[in-house]
Parts: sequence; C-alpha cells; structure tokens
Amino acid sequence: MDERTLTTDLRERAWLGEEAGSFARFRAQVSETTESDDWPEAEAVEQNVPIYGGPRVREAAADSARAINIMSEWNAVFDHGPGIVVIRGGMADTGIVDEATEIFERIIDDEQASGTGGGDHFAKPGANDRVWNSAQKHCEASPANFLRYYASDAIALAARAWLGRGYQLTAQVNRVNPGGAAQTAHRDYHLGFMNADQLATYPVQAHELSPRLTLQGAIAHCDMPLESGPTMLLPYSQRFTEGYVAFGRKEYQEFFAEARVQLPLEKGDLLFFNPAVMHAAGANRSQGIRRMANLLQIGSAFGRSIEAVNRSAMSLALYPLMAEACASGSLTWREVRNAIAASAEGYAFPTNLDRDPPVGGLIPMSQAELMEAALKRGASAGDWEAEVVAMDRRRLP
Repeated sequence: MDERTLTTDLRERAWLGEEAGSFARFRAQVSETTESDDWPEAEAVEQNVPIYGGPRVREAAADSARAINIMSEWNAVFDHGPGIVVIRGGMADTGIVDEATEIFERIIDDEQASGTGGGDHFAKPGANDRVWNSAQKHCEASPANFLRYYASDAIALAARAWLGRGYQLTAQVNRVNPGGAAQTAHRDYHLGFMNADQLATYPVQAHELSPRLTLQGAIAHCDMPLESGPTMLLPYSQRFTEGYVAFGRKEYQEFFAEARVQLPLEKGDLLFFNPAVMHAAGANRSQGIRRMANLLQIGSAFGRSIEAVNRSAMSLALYPLMAEACASGSLTWREVRNAIAASAEGYAFPTNLDRDPPVGGLIPMSQAELMEAALKRGASAGDWEAEVVAMDRRRLP
C-alpha cells in the first residue's frame, strides 16, 4: 500500500463524511428478528421489542442476584439487541403518576401565561407543549410527589443497567395535542443534536461513544393508543455506527417510515432505549387525547471533566489579548482558536433551555463559538464581558 493510499484509508477510518454508511449494510443490521428465548426475563416480544412486567421487575429489584440478572439482560438489549425495552406497569402506583400529571399541567399553564417554556428539537413549533427541566420543577412544586415518583425500581434498574451508578437524571415533559404532527426520525443526545458540519469534527470513536453516555426513557402519563401517536422506533438501528451522519438522508427516512414499529402504551408504562435507536414521536390523530410523556435523559457519571474550571473568568482575562493578537497579526486565527479551545467552554450543554433555547439549530451557541464571533466582529472587551455575564445568567438552573 503506497503512502497516499494509506493516508486516505486512515482518514476514512477516523472521520465519517456526509455520505458515510452503506445502506445495504444498514438494512441487514436492522433485519434481525427478536427471539423470546434470547431474553428470558421478558414476558413477551411484540414487534421485535421485548416486553417486561412491572411486578416482576420490582420483585427482582429486592433480590440482588435477580436484579443483576435483569440488568445484564437489559444491558445486552441496549447494546447489541433490539435496543429497546418496554416495562408494562413500570410505575407501581398510577395515582402518583396522575398527581404528577396535574403538577405538570399547572406548570404548562403557568409557563404559557408568562410566555416561557415550549419548543421541541425535532417537531414544528406549536405542535406540543414542553416543560424543560421537569425534574427540578417537579421537585420544587411537590417534593413529596417527586420522592414517590422517582422511587421507582424500574427507572433505577434501567439506568444502572446501561450507565452504572452515579448517573445524572434530567427530564422534559412533552404533551402532544390532537393534530400534533410527527417528529422527523432521528437519533438523540449527544451527537443526534448536531448538524453535518458539527458531526464532521468528531472522529469515529465519538460516534461509537455518544450512545454509551446516555439512556433515553419515557414515562407514559396517559393511555397512548396508536391513534395518539406513541413513539415510533426502529429496533436494532443503534448498531449502525454511521447513523448520526446517515439517518437524515432520504433513503433512511423512507425506510424508517416503512419498517418502524409503534407500540401502544398505557398510563404508568415505561419505555427505555439506546439513544442511537432511530425514533420519532408519532402524529396525534386522536380526537381528544393530549398525549403526555415525561421524557428521561439519563446521563453517565463520566460526562464531565475532573476539575471545576471558571471558564468565564478565563475568557474575560484572555479576550483583550486575543483581540490585540488578531489586530496585530502576532497570532494567526488558527492559533487564536487553539487558545479559545483551551480556555472557553466549548459545549453548550448543560444549560437552561427555558432561557437559552437553540436558535437556528438544535444546540445553543457555546461560549467558545460566541467568543470567536465577538472577535470576528471586533467587539470591545466591555461588550464581551456583558455577553459573558448574560450567557452565564441564561445557563443558571
């Protein structure tokens, strides 16, 4: 192999371009049939998805050996199996769910009255009602209900099965009203929120790692027959490494529309899936069902650096020097960007999505991106300081 061929081969192995991914290989990977014998803890298999019973899960949670068995099975499901589990009756007391629903509806009403909240990463504006950071708002509105709600063994076992201990739970309520359109089929956080240009900056290992940092979940707050549009899913699609760059392409979207599965849910049911599973909320074609789910994004304990760093202070100290270096040419723009990457916050999350919503994309601008923009437009140090203060305020819980 000559040097040029070797270099090209190494580049193609490390970086996934917009056209990466074999559609034929994708179709082969998602063509598997789920066999009930492979998932002995499941009570049934429906539409290629293993179904578990809430009472059995709660019994297993009380016995450490059985708990390990069911977590081991779920780990395999999320990793190389169908990628999805449903737990029927996962919430032991639907009265607690009903009380939480009332709390969330009051929050929705209050936020609509004040003109805050709302929005959706993958649906048209106005199609639904959204409560960002529903976990904190729920806890502050009713600590007693929050305690009983999140005492759920099923939630804890699913999170531990994929992420281990020390996980971080976040939640967002989504209420899709009659007439609400379906979402575009997609993958989820982290890389699922990025556009093609952003995805191109991450090597293949990041594409493989991203789904291992998060577990997606949903708690059904009402009965969800098919006409109400419960989540559409494509089992086994998490196996396709190139999915983050490929799933927006026409042939993948058309295949999803034909091959996806959709399971009706009942109030108190739980759905968990690998965030790399191709999925989309369905269209609500019902006459009167306001389909409400509490969407869980549970993050690995390892999604953070070892030290707490005041990057705002660093960016304020550096900005005048960077502006001078740009003006004088003592550093190239590439070198200035290298220093920004070593000092400013390069990722927009975590943030407060009520005050810091995405504008023109799925991700708000990071501190590093804002700093680059300020330098390009020649903002003064005072203007940059005001921007940093405003940005830090937007990100506060």
